Amino acid sequence: MSFEHHSARANGIDIHYVRQGSGLPLVLLHGWPEFWRVWRKVIGPLSSRYDVVAPDLRGFGQSSKPAVAALEGYRVEDHAADLLGLADALGFERFGLVSHDVGAYVAQTFARLHPERLRGLFFFDCPYPGIGQRWAEPEHLAEIWYQSFHLLPVAVDVVGSSRAATERYFRHFLSHWAHDPDAFEEEDIAAWVDNYSAPGNLQGGFNWYIASRPSRLELMRHGAPELPLIEVPTRVRWGASDPILKIEWADRLGDYFSDYDFAPVEAAGHFVAYEQPDLAVAEITDFFG
Repeated sequence: MSFEHHSARANGIDIHYVRQGSGLPLVLLHGWPEFWRVWRKVIGPLSSRYDVVAPDLRGFGQSSKPAVAALEGYRVEDHAADLLGLADALGFERFGLVSHDVGAYVAQTFARLHPERLRGLFFFDCPYPGIGQRWAEPEHLAEIWYQSFHLLPVAVDVVGSSRAATERYFRHFLSHWAHDPDAFEEEDIAAWVDNYSAPGNLQGGFNWYIASRPSRLELMRHGAPELPLIEVPTRVRWGASDPILKIEWADRLGDYFSDYDFAPVEAAGHFVAYEQPDLAVAEITDFFG
């Protein structure tokens, strides 16, 4: 299907988003290594009941890439302020929020700052504080190598050295993190390479890892923090085959969310909404319905 592309000025930057449908507003927040297109299989079906908005986070896709140090302009608080500005710009008094990966960090921060703006939180494969020191388990270090690589000044030059290099890099994650290594269609692989070959997009995505490094190290050194419970009604669906966000790590959700339900998604890895779109649409519709 064709998608309607828009741009809004919010929190001092231009945010690109795809928007379809009408009804209760639903905002879909992507992760890394992604952009709005990771939601393409669910936007159409959801738009029959909802006003669906799938933005590119700052630094990603066609959204702005502020020319500031990552630790000054790409923090989770900056992304949450972008979301507030986008909701205001679109006139969304209250809306549903669907997210995963990087988007899930943003959603949790937003829920703590602005719970009155949310009708509910829906997460796929949610990185939440309860994972704690398990991020740095010896057997998991081989999975998170990219988080350190993205900190290096040479990372953009290496990954962006050629179109073939960019394709090989992103094909690795889209294949390795999915339940079925061939889950992503070649049309989408090409779209990913086009997206991350655009000027600034590699560094824009890597800036997330630079900006989030202090909090990541804090978790690894000191473990899961005690925080007030998020009281916004929450649903979590987690790909049973996700190698980067292990499903067994969902065991402490109750320490951070007061009103939630959780279930695994079989035959899905990290990209549930892309790998199992019919199930994703049914779960989102049931929750917000």
